[in-house]
Amino acid sequence: MAPVIEANGARIPLIGLGTWDLRGRSCARIVEEAIKLGYRHIDTAAMYSNEAEVGEGLRASGIARDEVFITTKVWSSNLRARDFERSTRDSIAKLKLSNVDLLLIHWPNPSVPLKETVGALCKMKKEGLARHVGVSNFTPDMVEDAVKFATEPLVNNQIECHPYFDQSKTIAASRKRGLSVTAYSPIARGRIERDAVLNRIAKARSRTTVQICLRYLVQQNLIVIPKTSRAERLKENAAIFDFELTPAEMKEIAKLASPQGNIVS
Repeated sequence: MAPVIEANGARIPLIGLGTWDLRGRSCARIVEEAIKLGYRHIDTAAMYSNEAEVGEGLRASGIARDEVFITTKVWSSNLRARDFERSTRDSIAKLKLSNVDLLLIHWPNPSVPLKETVGALCKMKKEGLARHVGVSNFTPDMVEDAVKFATEPLVNNQIECHPYFDQSKTIAASRKRGLSVTAYSPIARGRIERDAVLNRIAKARSRTTVQICLRYLVQQNLIVIPKTSRAERLKENAAIFDFELTPAEMKEIAKLASPQGNIVS
C-alpha cells in the first residue's frame, strides 16, 4: 500500500493512476487492474471523457468504494457558478458515485472571476459532492487568491512536474498554504527514457529510468499520477517505495530542471 500525504484534512495516496488519454474498454480495464494491484488513487477529469469507464473499473475491481481516492476536475469552459455545479453533478453521475474524494478546478479561466469559481468549488464540498477541493495549474499568485476566496480548506494543487521543469516556486507557495502538490506528466511523457543522467542512476541501482524519476518526485513528498495502458507498467510504476535516492543523486537530477522545461502549454 502506498504511503499517503496529509494536507488540510485530506489523506491522499502518494501514487495514483493518471487516466488522461485513456478511453473506452481499455480505460475501464486498466483502472480495474490498477486497483486490484493495490493502487488506491485514480485521477480523471470531465475533459478526459472517461469518467464512466473509471467508475466501471472501480466497481469491477471489487474493492470497497471508500478505500479508493477518486479525483476529478471541472474544465475551464465551465467555471461560472451554474456551469461549475452542472459539470460536477454530471461527473458524479458518469462515475456513478455519490461523491468524489477530490474536486479540482482543472485550469483557471481569466474571463471568469476566480472568486465566483472558488465559491462554486467550495459549495460542492458543502453540499457533499466532494469530500475535498483544490486547484490545478495554478501559479503561486493564483494559489494565494484562491485561498483568500475559499470558505473551505483547499488541499491540493495539481501541476505539470518532472525533472525537466523547475516548479519549486509553485510547490513552495502551495505548501505554505497547506496544499499538497500532485505532479502530472511525472515522466515528461516518456522523454526521461532517453536521459543519460537518469539512465546511469537507474543502471547503477538495477532500476528502470521511470522508477528513478518517480522516486525522485515522491521523495520530495510530491504525489505522482503516471498514466499507462499496460498492466506490466502499473507494477513497475508502483515499485518505488522500497529504495531511496541519495542526496547526491537527488541533486544531480534536480540540475536537469529549467523554468522553460514544460511540455504542456
